Amino acid sequence: MNKKIMAIDQGTTSSRAVIFDQDGNFIDYEQKEFKQFFPSDGWVEHDPDEIWDSVLSVSETLIRRLDLRSSDIASIGITNQRETTLVWNKKTGKPVYPAIVWQDRRTSEFCNNLKTPDLEKMIQEKTGLLIDPYFSATKLAWILDNVDGAREGAVRGDLLFGTIDSFLVWKLTEGKVHKTDATNASRTMLFNIAENSWDPELLELFKIPESMLPEVCDNAHDYGVTNLFGGSIGIGGMAGDQQAALIGQCCFEEGDVKSTYGTGCFVILNTGKDFLKSKNKLLSTIAYRINGEITYGIEGSIFVAGSAVQWLRDGLNFFESAADTETLIQKAHADSRVVVVPALTGLGAPHWDPEARGAIFGLTRDSGVAEITKATLESIVYQTKDLLEAMRQDGAEVKELKIDGGMVANSWFSQELSNVLSIKTYRPKVIETTAVGAAFLAGINAGIYSGFDSLKDVWKVDREFVPSTINQEEENQKYLRWQEAIRRTLS
Repeated sequence: MNKKIMAIDQGTTSSRAVIFDQDGNFIDYEQKEFKQFFPSDGWVEHDPDEIWDSVLSVSETLIRRLDLRSSDIASIGITNQRETTLVWNKKTGKPVYPAIVWQDRRTSEFCNNLKTPDLEKMIQEKTGLLIDPYFSATKLAWILDNVDGAREGAVRGDLLFGTIDSFLVWKLTEGKVHKTDATNASRTMLFNIAENSWDPELLELFKIPESMLPEVCDNAHDYGVTNLFGGSIGIGGMAGDQQAALIGQCCFEEGDVKSTYGTGCFVILNTGKDFLKSKNKLLSTIAYRINGEITYGIEGSIFVAGSAVQWLRDGLNFFESAADTETLIQKAHADSRVVVVPALTGLGAPHWDPEARGAIFGLTRDSGVAEITKATLESIVYQTKDLLEAMRQDGAEVKELKIDGGMVANSWFSQELSNVLSIKTYRPKVIETTAVGAAFLAGINAGIYSGFDSLKDVWKVDREFVPSTINQEEENQKYLRWQEAIRRTLS
């Protein structure tokens, strides 16, 4: 019988359950959005109980709709929004504070106070990361320092820390398993990716009791068993969303690169066994860990991508559906000079300015919804170009790009990426490759796939985008206007 694999994809704005067959074919999915909380300028929070309820709901609904028994599902894979930080009581299972989301900037001042040359160098050499509110360490320290009784509870051993993956495993196994995987651990700013372990010096720096931390495991691993869906199902795979997308795109060779356009945009290039330290404010990270062997990557992060489109839709009421943008863009004036810098939660790589805020330049009386929408999507293309140029300056050679995420369903956007980047771009049949990667890992653990080589036959291209003949001088001028807008925003 053809066994099924279920992927739980817990994202920044919604939770999804996806069912694949053992040949990697998409069967069906269920999705549920949850509320975003913005209690102060630059703060972003989620309700952990609402996240858990959404995961439980989409999983149960999908299994029931497909009339599946637990014995039909070979394994569950989990992928998740990274860096989002949770602390909960291990006896009651209750979070002590809302989840602090990766986009949250409340610890900016704390981070600025840490930024001495020696400390910045030490943290980059151990973790591959920059000192920034983006990562989990300062979020965790903030919870311990600002929630009544939290530090005392942590010292007593009553509290557990985890990113969303750890919280889901703990809930799915009904409090029996407290684990994370190497990719999620590598984004906490507490994990030494050279030594492959939690780092005592960093734990001391941020005053984090080691007893709070989850066990760090391979991406394909036995993460316990859940009995919440009518019988026992093993949890066999786990990866942070961007590394899961890298795996889902079969970027297994050194130099392979993918770019995911979800809430944010994240470009990861496989650097093999080399822990490449960037000179251009890119991040070194663990791409995946299989059988105890680490493969590294270098990453550029854009904080706002799909969430900029969501802002146009929900905040400004420009259109009813993100799918409308492709038609709307065609109505924009060809000679519009509108430039949008969507720094709604600061600017990521290669600038790393948490205090930057969004701006619109070049407005005239002719500027309208279509022009601003087009400029918003163009800004994400130009930010991708900024990241690839930084990777090239760090010594990487980028020959082609695999793209995924909800935004690439827009063919105008996908073609514009190929045009501006001047490289061949591939869109897979299943664009939600975070779920694909989680399913691949679970399938490897369950013995459905023999390893990464066997996955290359499963990955399928939907469309190949080739750079079209364009007015290069005009494109250069548009990119120069983008760079000038960035300079003005940063100043």
